[in-house]
This record gives sequence, structure tokens and C-alpha cells, in this order.
Amino acid sequence: MTRLLVVHHTPSPAVETMVAAVLDGAGVEDLVTDDGRRVEVVASPALSTTASDVLAADGYVLGTPANLGYMSGALKHF
Repeated sequence: MTRLLVVHHTPSPAVETMVAAVLDGAGVEDLVTDDGRRVEVVASPALSTTASDVLAADGYVLGTPANLGYMSGALKHF
């Protein structure tokens, strides 16, 4: 099984909506890779995501607000 890790920092309703849309789109039950493997989607807050989570994933989506052109401190800390 292929794992997609969605790491997010959602301090605002707008970012929360964006992450929810990503999860809805990626979480389709019949989502499979080109070679037929099922994709497992795992969402994790930036400040509680561990190195083990990252190493276990095959792909990543990072969700964060832009603060004056910079990503949030929580995602930088991740």
C-alpha cells in the first residue's frame, strides 16, 4: 500500500477548508497508483508529526498559511 502524508498547520478557517478539500480529493476510496496499489491518506498536524510518520510515507502534501510570504513557524518546525 502507498501512503500519502498530509502535514498541516490550520490556524484559520480558510486553511482548514483547504486541508479538508485536499483530504476529500485524496481520500477517494478507489484512489490507486498507476501500478494498481491502493493509496492510504494520513493527515497529521505539523507539531505532532514524527520522523517515523515521514519515513513511513511515500508522498507528502504540506498545508500552511502564508504569513507575510513565509510559511508558518509550525510547519518550519516540522
